[in-house]
Amino acid sequence: MDPARARHLERLRHIRESFAEANERLVARLRRVEHGAAERGPEGGGWSAAQIGWHVAAVTTRFASLVSGDAAGLQPLPQDFVERDWSTIGNIISSRLQAPRGTEPPPRVSRDEAVAALEASGLRLARALDLVTPERGAGFGLNSPIVGGTINVYQIAEWATAHVIRHNRQAKRALGEG
Repeated sequence: MDPARARHLERLRHIRESFAEANERLVARLRRVEHGAAERGPEGGGWSAAQIGWHVAAVTTRFASLVSGDAAGLQPLPQDFVERDWSTIGNIISSRLQAPRGTEPPPRVSRDEAVAALEASGLRLARALDLVTPERGAGFGLNSPIVGGTINVYQIAEWATAHVIRHNRQAKRALGEG
């Protein structure tokens, strides 16, 4: 197998596994608590764990649309584009981001609605990853002030994973687990 193709397949495998593991942890967290606990906001205000799950699903669906090419916004990257390590990008992302319009949860979200949305959005991202070719993964991307510059399609999918992980920690706090 061509070494470039092998690297592409290995990167997609890693992205898939990392995302699935993170998403499954959040789903499991929601499933193991009582409906009321998942649907009740934390003391002092903030989103409930179910609302957090709903938000994560909405954002994952947006990421999937970018990765698949269904949403506008991707551009061919310049020939001199140099991919930054995700840990560098992750340090740039503010811990106090505002949810993008359309991804703020409704006032009431049931635990089961959140779980179903998370599972459906995870499937959408998996299907979107099926469409990523080596040329698309490395050669197209977007510029976002949130990540401090330009990222490629592979990194958009990695961002989806980081987003789930971040919000799983938030759900843990909302449930009084940490």
